[in-house]
This record gives sequence, structure tokens and C-alpha cells, in this order.
Amino acid sequence: MPAKATTSRTRRGAGASKRATREPTRTTKAAQRAEMTETILDAAEHLFSRDGLYGVTLKDVAERVGVHHTLVNYYFKDKQTLFDAVIARRAGVTSSARMQALDAYEAACKGKPTVEGALRAFLDTDLDLYSQGGEAWKNYGALGALMSNTRHGGELMDQHFDPVVLRLVGLLKRAMPEAAEEDIFWGYHFVTGALMLTLARTGRIDRLSGGLCRSDDYEAVKARMARFMAAGFKTICKPRNGTRGKSR
Repeated sequence: MPAKATTSRTRRGAGASKRATREPTRTTKAAQRAEMTETILDAAEHLFSRDGLYGVTLKDVAERVGVHHTLVNYYFKDKQTLFDAVIARRAGVTSSARMQALDAYEAACKGKPTVEGALRAFLDTDLDLYSQGGEAWKNYGALGALMSNTRHGGELMDQHFDPVVLRLVGLLKRAMPEAAEEDIFWGYHFVTGALMLTLARTGRIDRLSGGLCRSDDYEAVKARMARFMAAGFKTICKPRNGTRGKSR
């Protein structure tokens, strides 16, 4: 009887040992899959930021990664799925950071927001990500600028960024309670246009200014953009012919 008990314990011990051996293998495979996914997303992000959705193929991505294109197909069924995954990967980070900044600003201003204060919370937080996040974040910013000018890109913007944009708009409405609502939305339209051009880093301002300004100088942009846009908001939101608040 003791011998059988010993044998039973031995078998159980052997089974536990096998499970322990298999577990690291599963973990390793999961880690390898996650690593390859990130590698593919990084490569695609770089290429999409340069050539857009329609200028890149899955073979291009595979070549940059250094694998056969069928492996990219294994991870992402088609180019559209890959593109959407590239956008989604960092969208949550930037949206969350800006939402937190707007929440913190609202608490700090004690219910009395200013136009410039709200814009700084929204714009400066985003610019910090692109200036401090390395080349990958700069690529993402350039990609955002490219996709914002396409129909599908606009839909992705709606999907990922509407909540934080509407949070900003809500603060702007409180900062300018007498402003016509359409003027506030037009003001945001101009703000996002300037932000997208900045993130595109085309180098045009470098050439126009003879090197005096640099398109990747986010600190210079931060020092000027919110103040400039706040002045624009205040100008277009002034009453026109005594018809403040009416559709014009």
C-alpha cells in the first residue's frame, strides 16, 4: 500500500512538472507574438506616415520587417486592418492624456475656464507626446496629418477622438457663454488644421524662413499656438451687427 501511494505521488509530481514546463512555452509564444505584432505595427506606421494608406503594400511592410509577406497576412488579414490597428494603437494614449489634462485644468480653474487655458491643456499635452515620445510618435503625428485629409481617416478621427474634442468644446463654451455655437466649432476646425500641419513636419516653414523656424520645433509651437488660436476664437466669437448667438 505505501508503495502505491508513493507511485501515485510520483505521477502527480511528474504531471505538475510537465505543466510547469509547458507554461513558459505558452508564455514565450505569447510574448513572441506580441513582439512581432509591435514590430509589424512600427514598420507599418513608418511607411504609412510617409506614403499614406494607398502608397504602401503588405509586401512593403514585410520587407521592412524582414519577413515573408504571408507572416504579415497571418497577423493582419489585410492592409486596411493593419492601418486601422496602427491608428488605434496610440489613439487611446493621446486621447487619455488630453482628457486627463482637460479634467485637471477644469479642476484648477474652479469653474472659470479661459479660452487660452483650455487650448493649452488640449494642445500642449498632445505636442509633448510628439516631442518627447521619439521618432515613433513623430511618425504617428505625420500619419494623423495625412489621414485627416481622407474620408476613411475622418471616420477614424470620429471614432477615436470625438470624446476628447467635445470635452474641449464644452470648456470653450463655458469660457465664452455668449458665443455662437457654430463659431466655436469653426474655431476648433481652424485649430485642428494648424495642429495637423504642424504634425506633418513638411519642412516648408524651414525653407520659407530660411532656417529661422523649424517644422519639428514643438517647443516653439507650444509657445505660440494656444495664444494665437485664443485670439482668433475671441475675434470670430464677437457679436456681429448685434446678432450674437444667431446663425450667420
